[in-house]
Amino acid sequence: MSDSPEGSPTYARTPRTTPTRYRDRATWEQEAIHAILDSTYLCHLGFVADGAPVVLPTIFARVGSRLYVHGSTGSRPMRGASDEQGMAVCVTVTQVDALVLTKSAFNHSVNFRSVVAHGTAYQVTDPEELDVALAALVDHAIPGRSAEVRPANAKELAATAVVRLELDEVSAKSRADDASDDPDDADLPYWSGLIPVTSGYGTPQPHAGSTVPLPAHLRGYPR
Repeated sequence: MSDSPEGSPTYARTPRTTPTRYRDRATWEQEAIHAILDSTYLCHLGFVADGAPVVLPTIFARVGSRLYVHGSTGSRPMRGASDEQGMAVCVTVTQVDALVLTKSAFNHSVNFRSVVAHGTAYQVTDPEELDVALAALVDHAIPGRSAEVRPANAKELAATAVVRLELDEVSAKSRADDASDDPDDADLPYWSGLIPVTSGYGTPQPHAGSTVPLPAHLRGYPR
């Protein structure tokens, strides 16, 4: 990791983290990358199995300069990451902020924020680190939740796996622009503009067997 001209910590640029198109939309600044990672809990884990690419959706959490990715002990990526040499992976995270509509089909676009991280993933086997990782996975989606539930027992831990990926080779890319119509299209009778994309959560609905009051960490959810 190095510092940008402004003094902000940045990740080193590599051929894999340097886009070939729209480089002006990319950043390697740590603060910007962490902000995107912390804004969601869904990622896509890419790896190669039996000579073919595989991409799986799963949940993740960032703890400092590490990503923890959740899985099952029987899944292919977890089995691969359990070896001493680890498993080569690519983790991607994307947030869609708006649909960009223009007067031509070609110029339509999407406003987005994304992170791509490359590296070698290793299965977390140390019990203390695993406790930290599992709590982070729960709290990343629902802050404060891990302290309000029963911890995993031995049988559940045996069925659960977490892989660790160090944030070394990583970059972010984003678009936050208005619609851009070609000058020749300016007088065409078509609508152009943005359609904002948002996500929301409903009011927590208790299970029939849940008799305790709504806990403080769920009041006013989401975060």
